[in-house]
Amino acid sequence: MKTALCQATLLATLLATAGATGAQDARQARSLAATCATCHGIDGHARADMKPLAGMPADKIAGLVADFRSGARPATLMHQIAKGYTDAQIRLVAAYFAAQPALPGRDAP
Repeated sequence: MKTALCQATLLATLLATAGATGAQDARQARSLAATCATCHGIDGHARADMKPLAGMPADKIAGLVADFRSGARPATLMHQIAKGYTDAQIRLVAAYFAAQPALPGRDAP
């Protein structure tokens, strides 16, 4: 009986922590993504001729950023910007933009 109570308490603690971590990750992802808004628009809806990120698969976004970071993909600014983020931060931002709905006829993931 005592073991079951301990297991239930542990499970409840883990679930509560996971929820808090998920909410914190979501806030951090949105904050980090806001730094991309000047070129890629709010919520990934690009401005002018910039690449829209909304609805693009997260692994594709992360791969593009990795290519900018390594210099494999030429850029005027992105190669410098990409070096300022950790891999975990890039994954958070990529997941954030992937979760945003693309605008039909405007965003092409």
